[in-house]
Amino acid sequence: MAEHGCPLEEAPLPAEVRESLAELELELSEGDITQKGYEKKRAKLLARYMPLVAGADLPPSMGNRLPGPSQTTAMLKPKSRPATSRDERFRSDVHTEAVQAALARYKEKKMPMPSKRRSVLAHTSAGASTPPDTSSASEDEGSLRPPGQRACTPLQSRPSVEPWLDRVIQGSSTSSSASSTSSHPGARPAAAPSHAATPGAAAVTALAGLVAHTHIDLQSAPPDVTTGLLGHLHCERPQVASVRGVPRGPSTRVLETADGVPVNSRVSSKIQQLLNTLKRPKRPPLKEFFVDDFEELLEVQQPDPSQPKPEGSQTVVLKGEPLSAGTPWPPSLLAALRHWGVTQPKAPCLTALDTAGKAVCTLTYGKLWSRSLKLAYTLLNKLTSRNEPLLKPGDRVALVFPNSDPVMFMVAFYGCLLAELVPVPIEVPLTRKDAGSQQVGFLLGSCGVTLALTTDACQKGLPKAQTGEVVAFKGWPPLSWLVIDGKHLTKPPKDWHPAALDAGVGTAYIEYKTSKDGSTVGITVSHASLLAQCRALTQACGYSEAETVTNVLDFKRDAGLWHGVLTSVMNRLHVVSIPYALMKVNPLSWIQKVCFYKAQAALVKSRDMHWSLLAQRGQRDVSLSSLRMLLVADGANPWSISSCDAFLNVFQSRGLRPEVICPCASSPEALTVALRRPPDLGGPPAQKAVLSMSGLSYGVIRVDTEEKLSVLTVQDVGQVMPGASMCVVKLEGTPYLCKADEVGEICVDSRATATAYYGLLGITRNVFETMPVTAAGVPVSDRPFTRTGLLGFIGPDSLVFVVGKLDGLMVVGVRRHNADDVVATALAVEPMKFVYRGRIAVFSVTVLHDDRIVLVAEQRPDASEEDSFQWMSRVLQAIDSIHQVGVYCLALVPANTLPKAPLGGIHISETRQRFLEGTLHPCNVLMCPHTCVTNLPRPRQKQPEVGPASMVVGNLVSGKRIAQASGRELAHMEDSDQARKFLFLADVLQWRAHTTPDHPLFLLLNAKGTVTSTATCVQLHKRAERVAAVLMEKGRLRVGDHVALVYPPGVDLIAAFYGCLYCGCVPVTVRPPHPQNLGTTLPTVRMIVEVSKSACVLTTQAITRLLRSKEAAAAVDIRTWPTILDTDDVPKKRVASIFRPASPDVLAYLDFSVSTTGILAGVKMSHAATSALCRSIKLQCELYPSRQVAICLDPYCGLGLALWCLCSVYSGHQSVLVPPLELESNVALWLSAVSQYKARVTFCSYSVMEMCTKGLGTQTATLRMKGVNLSCVRTCMVVAEERPRIALTQSFSKLFKDLGLPARAVSTTFGCRVNVAICLQGTAGPDPTTVYVDMRALRHDRVRLVERGSPHSLPLMESGKILPGVKVIIAHTETKGPLGDSHLGEIWVSSPHNATGYYTVYGEEALHADHFSARLSFGDSQTIWARTGYLGFLRRTELTDASGEPHDALYVVGSLDETLELRGMRYHPIDIETSVIRAHRSIAECAVFTWTNLLVVVVELDGLEQEALDLVALVTNVVLEEHYLVVGVVVLVDPGVIPINSRGEKQRMHLRDGFLADQLDPIYVAYNM
Repeated sequence: MAEHGCPLEEAPLPAEVRESLAELELELSEGDITQKGYEKKRAKLLARYMPLVAGADLPPSMGNRLPGPSQTTAMLKPKSRPATSRDERFRSDVHTEAVQAALARYKEKKMPMPSKRRSVLAHTSAGASTPPDTSSASEDEGSLRPPGQRACTPLQSRPSVEPWLDRVIQGSSTSSSASSTSSHPGARPAAAPSHAATPGAAAVTALAGLVAHTHIDLQSAPPDVTTGLLGHLHCERPQVASVRGVPRGPSTRVLETADGVPVNSRVSSKIQQLLNTLKRPKRPPLKEFFVDDFEELLEVQQPDPSQPKPEGSQTVVLKGEPLSAGTPWPPSLLAALRHWGVTQPKAPCLTALDTAGKAVCTLTYGKLWSRSLKLAYTLLNKLTSRNEPLLKPGDRVALVFPNSDPVMFMVAFYGCLLAELVPVPIEVPLTRKDAGSQQVGFLLGSCGVTLALTTDACQKGLPKAQTGEVVAFKGWPPLSWLVIDGKHLTKPPKDWHPAALDAGVGTAYIEYKTSKDGSTVGITVSHASLLAQCRALTQACGYSEAETVTNVLDFKRDAGLWHGVLTSVMNRLHVVSIPYALMKVNPLSWIQKVCFYKAQAALVKSRDMHWSLLAQRGQRDVSLSSLRMLLVADGANPWSISSCDAFLNVFQSRGLRPEVICPCASSPEALTVALRRPPDLGGPPAQKAVLSMSGLSYGVIRVDTEEKLSVLTVQDVGQVMPGASMCVVKLEGTPYLCKADEVGEICVDSRATATAYYGLLGITRNVFETMPVTAAGVPVSDRPFTRTGLLGFIGPDSLVFVVGKLDGLMVVGVRRHNADDVVATALAVEPMKFVYRGRIAVFSVTVLHDDRIVLVAEQRPDASEEDSFQWMSRVLQAIDSIHQVGVYCLALVPANTLPKAPLGGIHISETRQRFLEGTLHPCNVLMCPHTCVTNLPRPRQKQPEVGPASMVVGNLVSGKRIAQASGRELAHMEDSDQARKFLFLADVLQWRAHTTPDHPLFLLLNAKGTVTSTATCVQLHKRAERVAAVLMEKGRLRVGDHVALVYPPGVDLIAAFYGCLYCGCVPVTVRPPHPQNLGTTLPTVRMIVEVSKSACVLTTQAITRLLRSKEAAAAVDIRTWPTILDTDDVPKKRVASIFRPASPDVLAYLDFSVSTTGILAGVKMSHAATSALCRSIKLQCELYPSRQVAICLDPYCGLGLALWCLCSVYSGHQSVLVPPLELESNVALWLSAVSQYKARVTFCSYSVMEMCTKGLGTQTATLRMKGVNLSCVRTCMVVAEERPRIALTQSFSKLFKDLGLPARAVSTTFGCRVNVAICLQGTAGPDPTTVYVDMRALRHDRVRLVERGSPHSLPLMESGKILPGVKVIIAHTETKGPLGDSHLGEIWVSSPHNATGYYTVYGEEALHADHFSARLSFGDSQTIWARTGYLGFLRRTELTDASGEPHDALYVVGSLDETLELRGMRYHPIDIETSVIRAHRSIAECAVFTWTNLLVVVVELDGLEQEALDLVALVTNVVLEEHYLVVGVVVLVDPGVIPINSRGEKQRMHLRDGFLADQLDPIYVAYNM
């Protein structure tokens, strides 16, 4: 860079050329001129001055910017102004160029863009769908725009170009590598010729090339290239019938990934890009270490041996010049006030301006003195409470004045000092929920404030209660409000004089400060400190009597108060106070006032200089020649240097002298820390330091000699204040002095620092009474120092350099980063185009024991989706490149929505609080946990296979009992005669019809609770005979044919079932299609009919019409149905003879179901198994003909089918049938039926229980009045094939306790495909037990029992008692050997009612060959077991069962098919989902699944759409914290999108298919980088 700068250094540009260049820069930054136009005009201006550079071949990063003189050849040198520099806020030339170069390097980086629903776009940006303005885009940005966006703007009008554009760019799926590199929206397409004229042209050519290859014409939508894949998709994951409200069109476009998984292009290409991004090694891998298998240890980042270490000599204490003794200082500030008030009453003290810039009021010294006296007299003598004075000297008083009224504030401040009261200036609380208002209230309460002073206008504007009083603000103490306008004050008598004119003792005032975590503390400043501060400032700034000062700062605190209210009175200055509201309307106002009043000094912040630059065009007549001092209050900020440079650059031609700019550093604790003095006051020349950002992150100062990208340019903030000493100490631990090249915290010893944090002795000692020591441990002084909270070092000429604040420090791993530096980097990425008013907040949050950086920015209202995503990805790259640190979360919020600090800055701690609470409401979010979170535990390595022999030895040595348990023995329980008689259910029904013909077996209820149909033994028998006759005659079926029964839940279904048995056919129960959702539900019906090889479909007339309707024809080919018979009007015929099977092992019925993993399978149930199942249930639940059982289950598969169709006929009890669908119109139906029929035993599903809990939670009193009484219930069992949902069963029990439901009644059952009833609580035996296990151990397939409430504990409830005749053993999932007690393994079951095998498994036949005939690899290798596919463990309890034996409890942990294998560990989706649901009140439901090693979390949002994006960070945080997993994709959807089956189980695989086929209509999809 230096060589490019040479010509300029030899021949400096004339002032008018410099000015024109600056204006040109500004036009470009504001978008008033295109990049091309800018370059043309710039070249023209510089043509005669730059013959060399014009011809030089500039590197691309510098192509559009004039290089300044080299700032990096030496660490520090007198500040030479660059010829031109970008005038945007918070940049230095070096920084901007560094950012540009970093971005140029990252050109090819690819990141998938989040997709967002249109309705969400609508509220975020008005112009989201308009094509971006391309004219002002620089070469750099063009390359990052999605190809084709500018090339063919007509596409913009489509709702979303992206999906098919991706498909075009991907080309055919034959070349997966090519598609993966070129499919990202931000990439340059592979086919782009390097010499394309513009980025737009490149994109066109690229598209043209691709289109030529793929034969897709741009005008029409692309053809469906996937016809051949559709069949494959459907057979892979058959649709389930009862998917809640997810429309699924059959003609989804699908592509295949390289591994043959059919996927939709839009989603998959994004995930593919995400995977490609993740495949690149991001950081060097961390050191491996020994992992204790029981604990997942987080990685502890080891210090890098090559990191820079401080090498300089130890620093010494730096002493400022002494306070000049010869000057006649007044004894106190109040004495000075009286002196001027009496001797110079007409001298102007303070001029206040209105928002038009007119002087509204000038307060003279005489007026200030007389008004302050009046106020002091009123406060002390006219305010009483119960005849006692309300205030006594030393009491604290709140000052509540708006920023537009400095006059009244000054009167109030001095009035309080005269009355010996302590003013506490605070902001005007405008609403009850102001940012930080609650903390301010806490401070007022702790200070014991009871009175607030304010103005009439301000008091009228405060929110009022009904009574007309000012409302009590949240967290505030009760306050009396006193209006101090003249008419409310009393004139003191002639002989009254205030006591406080000499130098007072004790506290003068309290300034509030908000710390990093959002808490507010009061900082006390004593009278002595106040006086010392005024003297030091007078000496350092060279104030002399009657000078004029303009003040843009907040006059209530910090430098604005010290200079504009206190030191000004000491020196009889005239202060012109410029309100923030005026600066917003006219940013030039302060410069105009300097010019108008010929002010000698001005107090500003870098922001004010920046704003005035943007507005200075056309203002030729302003002159700043009167200024001898321009005090930059935030000169310690890293970005102030660029504002100072740019400001000087433009205004040097208007009389501004370079030496006038005086940055200063201050802190609330130490007041003014350092201040650069003009040379005429003895200040050394200004210096700059160009420091290595990497060195700074290790706390070391390294000059960046070569031209590196990551540098920080800082300016000095002058010298130590007069009368003060300063040193730099280490941040942590003992305050040792730092070495010369080490960054530490600056400490000050001076009479002019604050004295304490009000009422907080502990932290006061730490901060205000630090004793710095040398390396040998010797204290450097006998006086304590005050820590300033500023990080910095001392450079040559004893100049102080500040590189950051302790409050903005973020420690990531072992490196320290400063929030302000990160803000500066982010702002160097096209700030004017994108960020609204440069409003960016950076802070850190702790996730997984480390700081994570969060960046929040306000985007301009006109920013489009593309712009925002592009800006975000570029900011990430810039920060990564310059700071070598990852940003954990980048969020964009709409303009003007971040909480504001008093004078328009961002209230950082409140922003952070909102982020953590999920109330920030961003409109775009990008999370990058993959790159930031480097301290995850190491992935688990699977141990080598363990042989059976060592397993046996292990079992014996450890003395564990083998985990085996069984229900009661069947042989001892009843005579085998009866068992033989009841072998065939058809025989049982005939026997009951003969012996107890009129005994009622079934009652069916409708939604109103009325009985719609009943069946006695003989009625059911006769109806079954008629059905059998129809099947034989009309259906012409043979024995053994399969018949599909497509009926709604009811008695017809039961009659048809027995009709099949009567004629020797095999019934297959099928849930009928949903009339409103035929497209989804009919294919499933069709598939079961086809797969079960049904020869005939039995159904009702209504369903027959539905199956043959036009709508049905759209979903399936209706010509392929087998014979359809309706049984509504069956002729009264009897079959000649009722079929009796030759042996009990003959097939009785087929049980078809779709598992939660989406696999459709039918299991075969023999007659023997059927009767054994009924017999076990009868014995466990004590079912007799006199009993009534209420059943609220679906009758199509599993235990629901058995309880609905089989058990009543076997045991003879009466079943009250409640179809779960009817609960949708009457939630109380099931509980009312239980109460009405006094059912001792009732069965339901989790979805029914959930409906009752949610729908009846508030109605228990109403139900009690209606006479609902549940005290009759002995046992209420939830039929499930999953881990018991303890939270739901407990809340159900608690809710309905009021209706008499016994506390121990609710329990769960457990069954699965191979055996539909393994556990059932029944009526006898001990209550179900609950244990707490360590969730982390479960991931390692181990059970560790812990105490309730311990961290990571997970409650597991026993799934009921093991049924009679059932034996259970726990087997190792891989070695298939038996495991010990309390060991996690697969549950294997052996019982007479096991199913005999799969009839068919649709999709994965090979995997299931051994499910029904497994044998243990050692031990008892004779018994044949069925594998359930569920993980669980057995544990012997202290309880005894009915037979007096110790009771063995079976705990089900979860389905093996559902588990997620991540990082070498086994996760159960329900555990992750439980954590996610707890993360925020708006999360209604959640489901997780994996796709190519990415964890996808789908969240149902129960709230407003603009709250949706708050959840992305919260979900990512909670899964990281509790499960050590990085979420790959967060999908936010509407309530009811997650499909749930009839048992209330989430259909995660269907959800996955819906997501990949882009059928979820998500609100937002966030791809975590």
